[in-house]
Amino acid sequence: MSDLDDIIRLYFRLSLSNKEILHILAHSHHTILSNRTLKRICRRLGLFRRKNQSDLEEVLAFVQQQIMTNGQMQGYRWLHLRAVQHGFVVSQDTVRHLIKLFDPEGVELRRARRLRRRQYNCRGPNALWHMDGYDKLKPYGIAISGCIDGFSRHVLWMEAYTTNNDPKLIASYYLKTVLFVNGCPERIRADRGTENICVEQMQIFLRQNHTDSFAGDKSFLYGRSTSNQRIEGWWSTLRKQSAQFWMNLFQTFLDDGHFTGDFLDKSLIQFCFLNLIQDDLDDVVNTWNSHKIRASGGAVSGRPVAMYSFPELHRAEDRLKPVSMDEVTVCMEECTPKGQYPCDETVFELCCLLMVENNWEAPRDPLIAADLYIRLRKEILQSI
Repeated sequence: MSDLDDIIRLYFRLSLSNKEILHILAHSHHTILSNRTLKRICRRLGLFRRKNQSDLEEVLAFVQQQIMTNGQMQGYRWLHLRAVQHGFVVSQDTVRHLIKLFDPEGVELRRARRLRRRQYNCRGPNALWHMDGYDKLKPYGIAISGCIDGFSRHVLWMEAYTTNNDPKLIASYYLKTVLFVNGCPERIRADRGTENICVEQMQIFLRQNHTDSFAGDKSFLYGRSTSNQRIEGWWSTLRKQSAQFWMNLFQTFLDDGHFTGDFLDKSLIQFCFLNLIQDDLDDVVNTWNSHKIRASGGAVSGRPVAMYSFPELHRAEDRLKPVSMDEVTVCMEECTPKGQYPCDETVFELCCLLMVENNWEAPRDPLIAADLYIRLRKEILQSI
C-alpha cells in the first residue's frame, strides 16, 4: 500500500472534506489530484462517508463503551466524530438515537443555554496564543496546562502532570511547540500567574530582533483569566468532554473513604491515572482539532486543524514569526521538561514492586485503574 493511501486514509479519518484533503495534499505533500481521482482512491480503500454503513451492533458496542467512561460527557456530534475516527461509517442521526436510548439522563443534562460572549477578532493563525492552567483535578494531584490559537481555535498543547505552577515546566511546553511549528507566535496572552514568567521572558527574547509593531516587550500580554476568552471557552469544552468524568470518579473515591488528599493518595492517583488522563486529553484535542466549528457571531468557521494550517482558505495570513535555533537552544537550557516518573519516585518504585509481586496488570482503562488504585492503597496502608 502506498504512502499516498496512508495519507488519504489519515485525513479521511480526521473527517476532513474532500476539498480540504485536496488542498493539504497539494500544499503539504506536493501531490495534485482531481476530486474524481480522490473519490476513486477512497472507494478502493473502502473509505465511505455514508455508503456501506458499519454493523449496528459494533456501533452500539462502541457507543456503550464510550458512555460507560468519559464519553458520557459528550454530545452526539462529538461522539459521532469519535466513531468516524475509529473507522465506523455511521450517520450522526444514528449516534444521536443510540445516545438518547442508552443515556437519556445525560442528554437532558447537556441541554443548557450558552452565554452570549463578546465578538472575538484575530488576524490569522499564530497572531495570538492563549495559555492557561486548568485546576479542577488539582485537588487529586493532576494539573493541566494548555494553549490554544486564537484565530483557528487549534489546540497547540494540552499537558497533564503533577504540577502546572513550575515556570520552567510551562516553558518546556512552549518551546516544544515553537520547535514543532518552527516559529513563535506574534503575541501570547496569559494571566498574571508566576508560572508564566519564563514563557514571557522567552517570548520577548525570541521576538527581540523582529521589526513588526508587536515585537519585543509587546509580544506578551497579561490580563485577567476572564478576559482570556479562547482558552477559558475551551476549558468549558474540556470539562464537558473529559474532565467531569475524572472529577466524578475521584469524588467517588473521596466519598467512599478511599482518598484523603494526603501525599500518598495524590501520588497513587498520579501513578494510576496520569497517563490515562494524558491519553484522554490527546483524544479530546485530536477530536476538537478536526471537528467543524459552525459559524457564530461573525467568527471564522471550519475545522481548527485546517484553519490553522491553511489560513488562505479563510482569507487570512499566518502570523508565525521565524526564530533563531541558537536562541531557542539558549532558552532550552532554562527549561525543566516532565520527569520520567508520573509521581514521586519512591512511591512509583513501591507500586511497581507490588504490581509484580501480585501479578497486577498496568491499567488500560479508568475502571482497571480505579481497581488498581484501591488495591495499591490498601496494600501500602497495611504495611505502614
